[in-house]
Amino acid sequence: MIHFIALFLLFFGCLLLPTLSSAQLNSYQFEQIDSLQKNKKKAVLVFIHTDWCKYCQAMKNITLKNKKIIEQLNENFYFINFNAEEKRAIYFNNQIFTLKPTGYNTGVHKLAEALATVNGAITYPTVCFLSASNEIIYQVTDYKNEHQFLLILQLLK
Repeated sequence: MIHFIALFLLFFGCLLLPTLSSAQLNSYQFEQIDSLQKNKKKAVLVFIHTDWCKYCQAMKNITLKNKKIIEQLNENFYFINFNAEEKRAIYFNNQIFTLKPTGYNTGVHKLAEALATVNGAITYPTVCFLSASNEIIYQVTDYKNEHQFLLILQLLK
């Protein structure tokens, strides 16, 4: 009986595996962008989030897992997943950006401030689109569902 159950699970597991697997989103670090741009010019999409933001987590786990969105991002953009509370110094666009402390063991990274400030405030999540020469083209704040995000990608590609 155990052999039959194991064989049954193996058979149906193999049938379901292709439907459960999804495309992988290519993610890069800021420090890689200059060398990537030398090989192929693309706009850069920076997803700026925090670990404590529920809307950020929803976007990360729902919107950015959508197969069509992943295909669009991989084809047309260099994607950077950036935690706004990152503690390490980041060299980008000929500058060094560091964490700006806001309390004991908390802070906002200065690069997050530079890319996510819209109308004088930072909102999480923020998606910042940069040109191939690292200039801000467009910033969008707040949670975006799959449909909204696909429309934005279509407009900016």
